[in-house]
Amino acid sequence: MKQNSVFSLNVDDHIKLELTNESQADVLFNAIDNNRKHLSAFLPWVGNMQSVNDLKEYLKGSEALIQQQKEISFAILFEQFVIGRIGLHHLNGLNKSGAIGYWLVKEAEGKGIITKSCKAIINYGFNELGLHRIEIKAAVDNLRSQAVPEKLNFKKEGVLRQAELVNNEFLDLVLYSLLRHELDV
Repeated sequence: MKQNSVFSLNVDDHIKLELTNESQADVLFNAIDNNRKHLSAFLPWVGNMQSVNDLKEYLKGSEALIQQQKEISFAILFEQFVIGRIGLHHLNGLNKSGAIGYWLVKEAEGKGIITKSCKAIINYGFNELGLHRIEIKAAVDNLRSQAVPEKLNFKKEGVLRQAELVNNEFLDLVLYSLLRHELDV
């Protein structure tokens, strides 16, 4: 699996994806801290981010995973402001697969930012990393998140029962996938 040292992806005139790095800790923490209720509904890690230092440690881990070619992750910038994160996680060179994960501050929802960012990540995954399969998982009650893979022509494979522990409750996840030859983005 080939991975170029990419520092940013320009999605369009307003959206840019900047490779994860520790210098993003302050702005990302503020985005999380100001959107705790919104983000914690479906994301299990929000409660672990109680300080900028917590996020710095997390970002150090993300940088290490990037170096190990196990993920490639980015801060999402809209009009120069950091509004979320997106990445290809669980990269598997043997099976040429990965999974997209993303989050966005509440006020940035509904503008197509995640869908456009996913298109850039999908193209990068298939064309630069040589992936064959990309997955997206979304909680069954997270209809906004499910709309993204559906707009991008991912195939719904099924429901992973009680697959993620969020707020002391196991959530069912819908599993979507896109194969390289199905690419239409």
